[in-house]
Amino acid sequence: MSPLTATAKTTATVRTLTFNIHHGAGVDGKLDLERVAKAIESSGADVVGLQEVDKYFDARSNWVDQPSWLAARLKMNYVFAANLDWDPAEPGKPRRQYGTLVLSKYPIVDSRNTLLPLHAGSEQRGLLETLIDVDGTPLRFADTHLTTINDGERLEQVNAVIGLLKDAPEATLLVGDLNAVPTSTEVKTLTAQWTDTWREKGFGLGLTNPVPLPTKRIDYQLHNPQLVATAVSVPLQFASDHYPVAATYSLS
Repeated sequence: MSPLTATAKTTATVRTLTFNIHHGAGVDGKLDLERVAKAIESSGADVVGLQEVDKYFDARSNWVDQPSWLAARLKMNYVFAANLDWDPAEPGKPRRQYGTLVLSKYPIVDSRNTLLPLHAGSEQRGLLETLIDVDGTPLRFADTHLTTINDGERLEQVNAVIGLLKDAPEATLLVGDLNAVPTSTEVKTLTAQWTDTWREKGFGLGLTNPVPLPTKRIDYQLHNPQLVATAVSVPLQFASDHYPVAATYSLS
């Protein structure tokens, strides 16, 4: 990824959100992308990492291009990463895609998606990295959704993520649905590299899944020392089978 050459003159504050949107289907089973948009909007987030996003994928999401719809609705810049990229259901139709999405009120100056290790019978996952210009300060914002299938595959994915991000010179934030609890080897491997914002600033258990009565904390925001966390919360909403995680950081 290209470096951002702008030089920061002041400390910037950035509000972030991670949210597995379950292709827009809420806890009531109803598809309602406007409800997802309102949940994002109400958080006040400047930069958002979403997981389980459809692009012309299936009847389950009415064949909608969810990335462009959400970006237009929220008036944000965006990058979508298709970790599943299938042939169309009918000739001449758009390709069927599913993956992760970054939305930003700030300019996204660079991005890349890297496919993560995959075991037979599992679903392809990836790491979407974006470089965001936060009023002249570079922020590397990375979004991922790790496997649900087995711990060994997930640990391989974790190690791949670390390899991709650990030497980044910028303030770096890794967000996403890790499908692992804080005591797991996978999460401990990540938190040996980066700070778990919930453990640093959160109050209570921070459980995120399943909605409405979550029993697990599997959604995270992890940051390097160039970001200073000032707040974190789990907003209660019913637009998905996950609760989002919202945080605020200062960076300079």
